Amino acid sequence: MGEEAALTELEFTVFGFISRTPAETYEAVADPAILSRYFTTGGAAGRLAAGEPVTWDFADFPGAFPVEVLEANAPDLIRIRWAGEPANLTDPAGTEVSFVFRPVDGGARTEVRITERAWRVTRGGAEAAFGNCMGWTGMLAAMKAWLEHGVVLREGSYR
Repeated sequence: MGEEAALTELEFTVFGFISRTPAETYEAVADPAILSRYFTTGGAAGRLAAGEPVTWDFADFPGAFPVEVLEANAPDLIRIRWAGEPANLTDPAGTEVSFVFRPVDGGARTEVRITERAWRVTRGGAEAAFGNCMGWTGMLAAMKAWLEHGVVLREGSYR
């Protein structure tokens, strides 16, 4: 067996399947009105498009977070960056989050993969990464419930 490479940064990926087309699923993340229905409990402002000013607000972390759109290629990919506690990050600009939308079942369903990276390999970095991992997993569940059944899972969950 070869020697394992040293861990220099924490990264995770969560994924799920949504019974909607990639275009519909992409819009559920890119469009602030839709995103505000199931995820950003304090609201979202600005479309996830390169160069657009975007903020997300959450009831459990009041105050709008600026979101920088690095790339937006409908209906396949959205990449954003947002700030975190600098002491926990390997990149002073924040963590990078990628949303990848892959058609399955002839495009009737979408596999959504969310990857976030840029935490230090420290207790604080791990706690921040685990917290965000929980948040993105919750987002996937809430998106599925909203898009497939019109149910708002986050209602009352965080306040």
